[in-house]
Amino acid sequence: MPPSYPRNVQPVPRPLAPSYQQRRWELPADAVVRHGSVDDAVQVLAGLTFTALTGAGISTDSGIPDYRSPDSPPRNPMTYQQFVADEAFRRHYWARNHVGWQHVNRTEPNPGHRALVRLEERGIVAGIITQNVDLLHEDAGSRNVIDLHGRYDRVICLQCGRVISRAHLAERLEALNPHFLDSLLERGTTVDDIEVAPDADAVIEQTSHFRPAPCEFCGGVLKPEIVYFGENVPRERVDRAYAMVDGADALVVAGSSLTVQSGLRFVRHAAKAGKPVVIINRGVTRGDPLATVKVDAGVSETLTTLAERLPPLTLTPSHPADG
Repeated sequence: MPPSYPRNVQPVPRPLAPSYQQRRWELPADAVVRHGSVDDAVQVLAGLTFTALTGAGISTDSGIPDYRSPDSPPRNPMTYQQFVADEAFRRHYWARNHVGWQHVNRTEPNPGHRALVRLEERGIVAGIITQNVDLLHEDAGSRNVIDLHGRYDRVICLQCGRVISRAHLAERLEALNPHFLDSLLERGTTVDDIEVAPDADAVIEQTSHFRPAPCEFCGGVLKPEIVYFGENVPRERVDRAYAMVDGADALVVAGSSLTVQSGLRFVRHAAKAGKPVVIINRGVTRGDPLATVKVDAGVSETLTTLAERLPPLTLTPSHPADG
């Protein structure tokens, strides 16, 4: 039996999937939100270790747009059910990903990613749970990272379970579609001109002539090794993330609207355990009512300030053994 496969968020034109259009979550009018500043965040976190829960907002300064910031265009993510059931959806996805993957593959970590590395090196950050699939935390040098929703650089066969690299698949897709990118360039479009989503999907119109690649081992359907809407994050991965939250004194959310339960559950878990929760995000989040401090500001500059201003941890001296 093949393993359970992860989750992704792939935009699809509305005419193809009107029944799956997402509704934007809004903060209840009577919710109490503890708005604060980076000074408040420093005061709350001083002397504590924390786990970081990051979302698409931490990668916007690397050139990867997010889904739900106030300025983001409305998107209609593809579901797992659509992907596995309809060849037209798969063709449409792989055509767009063939373009978008090249953009994400060239992105570099930004100051927000590097600030978390510095905090980890000082023992303040216990680990990172990221909802992103872009691997920018690992590229920056973070060591203890849980890629909650998978990673964009691997592809899995839904029939035989084989995993291949996305770079290898890119070579196969290019061989099957030698003039696809050229046709974009002929219209004066470059990869950098195309709107790219956080999961490496790209917004392009004509995909009906694109040829997806089957699994070269069994002929099965290939899917990015990322978790789509309609899938569950593997239980083992969720359990490790809960343990990472439990192993720190506080939780810091950076760049996530927490719209989906996948990330919100860790905020609820930390709050229930009495741990301070600091949320850094432009615009409202679903976790705001649970926040000890909500900082409505840019992620990169706020994390950089935390890295500069949080004091070294004070270690409790150990007691010598009796006798």
